[in-house]
Amino acid sequence: MARYTGPKSKIARKFGEAIYGPDKYLEKKNYPPGSHGADKRRRKKSDYGVQLQEKQKAKYTYGMLERQFENLFKKASAKTGITGELLLQFCEARLDNVVFRLGVANSRAGARQLVSHRHITINGEVCNVPSCQVKPGDVIGVRQKSKSLEVISESLAANSCDSAWLSWNRDNMTGEFMHYPTREEIPENINEQLIVELYSK
Repeated sequence: MARYTGPKSKIARKFGEAIYGPDKYLEKKNYPPGSHGADKRRRKKSDYGVQLQEKQKAKYTYGMLERQFENLFKKASAKTGITGELLLQFCEARLDNVVFRLGVANSRAGARQLVSHRHITINGEVCNVPSCQVKPGDVIGVRQKSKSLEVISESLAANSCDSAWLSWNRDNMTGEFMHYPTREEIPENINEQLIVELYSK
């Protein structure tokens, strides 16, 4: 399966949430996409269907492929703690997500592109792997040659780092991953327990 590059509003309508940010089309058509529109009679989803949809929502939210998501779940399952919460913590610790949370990019897709194009560093070393897991104490920064990029300047002017587990130094364009976020600190509307139940079948 390739990464989804189609209409974002279609995905937002599928889940009934603006998972890619404010969406005026979702406000107009707050029902799943389909040729029969809002009047189509929809069958009630099974428990499996509800669980699958929650997993798909998490995958689209963080921009991950099936195997990547499954590997993170296995990693979370192997650790001591609440599996669902650990899964979301690992999703939040992905480098592309951290760059997005710091305000360096307007979206996770934009953050993924910045990382892939070698504009981002971890502890002073360039890293071009969006799925790289950031650890507490790591310093994420904008590469010296990239600090004048207009797309980064505009994003930093429009966004601010308001995540309690991250700190941002605007002068140096560097941020620190201080600790893994608690579930209360993760703003995404994801029912991680349904995902755990799905994988536990």
